[in-house]
Amino acid sequence: MTTAAADVVRLLLAEDQAMVRGALATLLNLEDDLEVVAEVGRGDEVLAAAKAADVRVALLDIEMPGMSGLDAADALHRAMPEVRIIILTTFGRPGFLRRAMESGASAFLVKDAPVAELVAAIRKVLRGERVIDPDLAAAALAAGENPLTPRERDVLAASADGSTIADIARRLHLSEGTVRNYLSACIQKTAARNRTEAVRTAQQRGWL
Repeated sequence: MTTAAADVVRLLLAEDQAMVRGALATLLNLEDDLEVVAEVGRGDEVLAAAKAADVRVALLDIEMPGMSGLDAADALHRAMPEVRIIILTTFGRPGFLRRAMESGASAFLVKDAPVAELVAAIRKVLRGERVIDPDLAAAALAAGENPLTPRERDVLAASADGSTIADIARRLHLSEGTVRNYLSACIQKTAARNRTEAVRTAQQRGWL
């Protein structure tokens, strides 16, 4: 039985790998009640595409150019809180799960899950449910909360490319002394020996 057009759920798919995006869109479009109406390969294109296509569910990868899926989720949730957000990732890091939930995501799934699970998750979030990979949920509970404050995350992330203290200060409109203090706090909280190690630790745990 064909689903009426009014009942078809309009989806946005954000994934920077074109082949993966195309394959996933094809599989989702096989469902009578689902239709991928917008596809983007950059995080900073998500909000405009969601508005233009009037989507009900957004499927977002985490690692994308322009803006991460987590930041895109936050922007989308603020602008269009009625849109259900599902985060799809190859990175099953506990910190990412916490940030996804803070950003308004309704579901967090790893990409190697069967498509049937994703389809079921889409239908569940439309009913107001939350769907979280059980192994990742357990890991997140075991890992505890992100010890870094939002500003510490900003400074540490800005240092990831090897920028100097002066460069970071200029980019974030902070004094060099403040940047040093934030980096020192990050190093201490991650139990690292230097900022390079602090960045690596924070990324591995999904804190950045």
